[in-house]
Amino acid sequence: MRILVISDSHGDALKLRRAVERQPTAEILFYLGDGEHDLEYAGVGIPAVRVRGNCDWGSMLPAFSVDKIDGKVIYSTHGYAEFVKYGLTGLISAAREHNAHIALYGHTHNPVTEYIDGVWYVNPGSIRDGNYAVIDITKSGIMPILMKV
Repeated sequence: MRILVISDSHGDALKLRRAVERQPTAEILFYLGDGEHDLEYAGVGIPAVRVRGNCDWGSMLPAFSVDKIDGKVIYSTHGYAEFVKYGLTGLISAAREHNAHIALYGHTHNPVTEYIDGVWYVNPGSIRDGNYAVIDITKSGIMPILMKV
């Protein structure tokens, strides 16, 4: 299973669309906020899990989501509520609380993959800057990959 992870489009629906087009085998998209309506503007047809970002004023989207995909628990958030700009302590705590195998976050605009105590922490960076991520879940394990449009 291939998962597409995008965050922080801030109005750049074109780059968001390009990332989706470059990953035709992706089965689901996790959109991590700051550009809530950009998915509609981009006209992407892939199923999506969406959370709100700190710049998604008035959004009715949840602050975080917990989903089971291909047997793995994925905690997704924008990251502002977990204060990720100051470290991963809050995110690590939330991931542990939900027994996550993967924790997805945005907000910092910096692409990151880290494996800490059995959990993958993935920030795709800002798609506005051309950054996104894919995560392959296979029988062999979880493989996050940082990508560029």
